[in-house]
Amino acid sequence: MTTLRQFEYLVTVVDTGSFTRAAELLHVTQPALSHQVRALEKAVGGPLLERLPRAVRPTPMGRAVLPHARAALADAERLRAAALSAAGLAGGELELATVYSVSLGLLPPVLRAWRAAHPEVRIRLREFAHTEDLRAAMTAGQADVAVGPLPAGWEGPIRELGEEEFVLVLPPEGVGESDDAPVPLAALAGRDWVHYAPGNGLADVLDAACAAAGFRPGVAVRTEQTAAAPLLAAAGLGPALVPANIVPPGFDGLVRRPEPPVRRPLVAYTRTRPDALTTAFVELLARRVRLLPDRADAGTAGGPAGSADVPTDGFS
Repeated sequence: MTTLRQFEYLVTVVDTGSFTRAAELLHVTQPALSHQVRALEKAVGGPLLERLPRAVRPTPMGRAVLPHARAALADAERLRAAALSAAGLAGGELELATVYSVSLGLLPPVLRAWRAAHPEVRIRLREFAHTEDLRAAMTAGQADVAVGPLPAGWEGPIRELGEEEFVLVLPPEGVGESDDAPVPLAALAGRDWVHYAPGNGLADVLDAACAAAGFRPGVAVRTEQTAAAPLLAAAGLGPALVPANIVPPGFDGLVRRPEPPVRRPLVAYTRTRPDALTTAFVELLARRVRLLPDRADAGTAGGPAGSADVPTDGFS
């Protein structure tokens, strides 16, 4: 069975002449892109692309399929535009609330994609240090939708996005490891850590992870800024536990997975049944969110880095 996503991947590879460039434009990993193209080739019964040393070109079957793929994508875009117009998505403002780490690591590419699709819809972003602050803001009606850790006992609609994974950023001397093997948290029991300010929800994550490993982390420095933690750790102040998706591209610090793994479920949630604008945003969020960056999801055990495409009307 073919999908619009597979058609989009095929067209983008052909237009760019490169799997690498296509993956960058589509905000997916190259292995995920290749997998979907192979699935499409299996569905149609033959190879669609010829992989040359410096380029990619369509095969005869690929050239036959390509016009139909472009037509299907164009029809889907016309359908989407008609639906958005009927639903009143041609303007307005969406109020979005989240926690600092999510606004730093996960939301920028999602908001970029939303802006490209709906340039006339404004986004008002509210950021909070702790999950409970986010929950309180939503309860008080300060936003249309929240994106963050799962709030305990929330009675409104919830859309699961998956689990974000945490990594260790270690000082230059590391822990004596020469490969990418996970680092037992217990091996860091005697270290002073780059910790978070008490009001930052990541402080709770670090304390809970260390407690599960049998120790309480010492503190070398506390920071209120999530983005500062990996930089302080790389500067030699101590290990830091950070969401994998906030580690900046090209980061030259020592990054390792902890053992046992540290993960946190993320969701989108509203107070009542979401309207058309909120539903459209959550649908795009579920498609585009990357819970793990390329450097972290290679070889990571567990489920996929993003969420599956499932209906979001009303959430669950």
